[in-house]
Amino acid sequence: MVDCPDADGQSGPRLRTSDFYRTCQLPKRFDYPSWFYGYGVQRRPPEHPFYKTTSSEYGRYPPTIHTVPTSFYPTTQEFSRALAKAGMYRNYSLNTGLDTYSS
Repeated sequence: MVDCPDADGQSGPRLRTSDFYRTCQLPKRFDYPSWFYGYGVQRRPPEHPFYKTTSSEYGRYPPTIHTVPTSFYPTTQEFSRALAKAGMYRNYSLNTGLDTYSS
């Protein structure tokens, strides 16, 4: 556990995901889920109930040590690098379709 001040300036014990689960190549943002900020329960002032939707319930609560992934395997950027070197595909074929104009 690490004692760090939170957004309010108060320090308290910070639980790590690796303290409870075996983790593999886990970035710090997943090992310390208390670092995530900006969820519905953390908003100040709180959201007005009139504008609350059912889809906002999914992202209302921040992640906890029990809900973050325990392994992280990022993908490589090989495709993006190759595309940046070669450029995007462009179709040079003849357009034979009729243009429709509404009048």
